[in-house]
Amino acid sequence: MGTNSTASFGTRVVIGLVAGLGAGALIGAVHVPALDRIVPALEPIGALWLNGLRMTIIPLIVSMLITGIASAAETAATGRIAARAMLLFLTLLTAAAAFGALFTSLALTWVPVDPAAAEAFRNGASHNAAAIPTLPGVRDWLVNVIPTNIFKSASDGDMLPLVIFSLFFGFAASRIATELRDPLLGFFRAVMETMLVIIGWILWVAPVGVFVLALGVGARGGVNAAGALAHYLVLMCLLGLVVTVLCYPLVVALGRVSLARFAKAIAPAQAVAVSTQSSLASLPAMLSGAQQVLGLPERVTSITLPLAVSLFRLTSPPINISIVIFVAHVYGVPLDPGRIAMGVVLAVVTNFSVVGLPSQLTLFNTTVPISLAMGVPLELLPLLLAVEVIPDIFRTLGNVTADVAATAIVARGERPPRSS
Repeated sequence: MGTNSTASFGTRVVIGLVAGLGAGALIGAVHVPALDRIVPALEPIGALWLNGLRMTIIPLIVSMLITGIASAAETAATGRIAARAMLLFLTLLTAAAAFGALFTSLALTWVPVDPAAAEAFRNGASHNAAAIPTLPGVRDWLVNVIPTNIFKSASDGDMLPLVIFSLFFGFAASRIATELRDPLLGFFRAVMETMLVIIGWILWVAPVGVFVLALGVGARGGVNAAGALAHYLVLMCLLGLVVTVLCYPLVVALGRVSLARFAKAIAPAQAVAVSTQSSLASLPAMLSGAQQVLGLPERVTSITLPLAVSLFRLTSPPINISIVIFVAHVYGVPLDPGRIAMGVVLAVVTNFSVVGLPSQLTLFNTTVPISLAMGVPLELLPLLLAVEVIPDIFRTLGNVTADVAATAIVARGERPPRSS
């Protein structure tokens, strides 16, 4: 999906959200019996649209994880630079996810969502909301991490065992003979592409689905529901900005690059990132800044930067787990350290499973497994997807900054080749 079509999609969905909230608030305020019957009459449409998205989650996540992990394992085996880059990516992504969970928990403790706004949000989604699940204790959770029946796990929506199985499967697939591996991974890539086509069809009518869901939220929650959305937007954008800013001292400390040089090198790529919301479109500017301004060797940048654009995406794990913690906060779902740690792991793992897709397409794919594993309801996610076009600016800005920072850190450990 190109930048223009992505922007058009985001605009249409935001219009559907605003129109639904406004119309719903008006219906809730005037209390005309004929209008009151509109919301329950239309709600099955919203439920069907939401179920359509849910329908694709299990096959999409499993196929993406298997192909993504197998591809990453093959890439790491292609050379020392790639392997070092992959290890750095995994370390930084884990640290970022843990930071995102801590940042969001503290932020919502210090500045909680207004109770009236949270109640309005909950009430608006309550018609289609499933019961908040009771998660097992630590002992039972550990025993069930390895699935005895992956098909039962899939039917129960038990994501963590499925993710564990997919990880093992993907790593194992990267070790078998090429004549066996290629058709096997080709099958899962075909499943993945087929699911993406179905999701494309479902998202084509997203403005209608979001309008109907927002209509119910507005009718039951009134204008207070908009306050919860505003709180969400500020929190996500602030987290993306903080992650971006933290890249500067990181590259100074670990990459031994001066702050002024790094800022000069990354500025053009950041401008492209903000205007296009595409890390891939920013790659030429990143290569130019890394090689010409920072003086990084081409043998490092030619490997590390394309890998980073495809697999790194530093802002995704912290923002994705932040989304789930925000929804848990709105619903009053308690999250102990064990469940948050589970979410951190899944935020990192699912980050490797979505390559080259716009964030509007990946929000469900990356946050649903975290939500299911942490016992957080899914019903608010479509409304948050509707405003993803705004946080996506800060996601892309942080990703581009982190890609060049990681490349500088990898380059520091590379000695120049000896002259013959």
